[in-house]
Amino acid sequence: MKVSFVVPRYGPSIIGGAETAARLLAEHLVAQKGWEVEVLTSCAEDFVTWADALSEGPDVINGVTVRRFRSESGRHPSFHPLSASLLADPANASLDDAQRWVDLQGPVVPGLVDAAVRTDADVLVFYPYLYHPTVRVIDRVSVPTILHPAAHDEPALRLPVFPAVFAAADGLVFQTSAERALVQELFPVATHRQLLLGLGVDDPDLLPDGGVEEGTDVSSGGGAVRADPYVLCLGRIDRHKGTSLLADLFAAYADRHGGSLRLVLAGPVIDAPPPHPRIDVLGPVTDVEKWSLLRGAQALVSPSAWEAFSLVVAEAWSARTPVLVNAACAATVEHCRRSGGGLTFAGYGEFEAAIDLLTLDDRARASFGHRGRRYVDQWFRWPRVIDRYAAFIESVVGTPR
Repeated sequence: MKVSFVVPRYGPSIIGGAETAARLLAEHLVAQKGWEVEVLTSCAEDFVTWADALSEGPDVINGVTVRRFRSESGRHPSFHPLSASLLADPANASLDDAQRWVDLQGPVVPGLVDAAVRTDADVLVFYPYLYHPTVRVIDRVSVPTILHPAAHDEPALRLPVFPAVFAAADGLVFQTSAERALVQELFPVATHRQLLLGLGVDDPDLLPDGGVEEGTDVSSGGGAVRADPYVLCLGRIDRHKGTSLLADLFAAYADRHGGSLRLVLAGPVIDAPPPHPRIDVLGPVTDVEKWSLLRGAQALVSPSAWEAFSLVVAEAWSARTPVLVNAACAATVEHCRRSGGGLTFAGYGEFEAAIDLLTLDDRARASFGHRGRRYVDQWFRWPRVIDRYAAFIESVVGTPR
């Protein structure tokens, strides 16, 4: 079986939910199934500018053949005013304006389009729904297609350009039942082949020991966590990911409660919060440091309202660490409901009560962490995920279009 992934960015240095998920699935198909897997992608690292930062041409990364193509255009300056206008009322946008929105958003990569149209792969896998390489290619190819929407309830999903994208997919793969329900509500996809998959998660018990005990020093990226208890936010430090909201909530908590509890923000910094004596901004961390931080944390906080799966939530549970998630995010709320491994917050009062419970009640914290770990063991270990995913790909390839 030859599988070709079409993604706007790709590589181990790319931090992003959809990009990371696509890379992990590609690598595990090679490692676990021995399939031939290639990736068609741009030379970009930055999803705002889409500037050509990586070398054009083929490369092999962890067994996956990666073919990069230069962009004809990245994100055009006129995209932002157009986007603000269209997304204020997306359902009433014209199809022409919505198509122009896709083109101006970028990345426009003609070589990628040509390679996808001429592919000799058995199946093309598109990930996610939002960008030019998916919108402008998925309905032009002759081989079976699978779409990972990575959709959440955002205004762009309602632009009139996307019904044709979902209609063109022969198979749809969802990360949560909340994502599937959202897509089925908006698009006539009930007769499409569908898989509720999620994503695989590493077991830190089987990795080289990078754990830290509570109260140990952890330092990285120019910042340091003192020998104090801390709650952790892991991922892009970006107001669109809720980190500014989290910093405000925690600053208010710290001012009201005193004590030594700290907030640690670890990940690429887009929007740094205002300095606060009990908030540490570490910047990017290594994989070993990530697991150390997760194991040492009192809890992981996921403040984002827009997630399709949230790998970091599953990784926290894999490390037996409870989570606190934004009540506005359907995907992470679903995980907490199904697992019993975490709490939700919709404002300061709930945030304060949850932080108190997770940091002051050792038995409750351990119980949440244990339930989360059991949930991940049951549904999201790689062998199970890849077996189900490979069977679904084979069923799509084997079904007449």
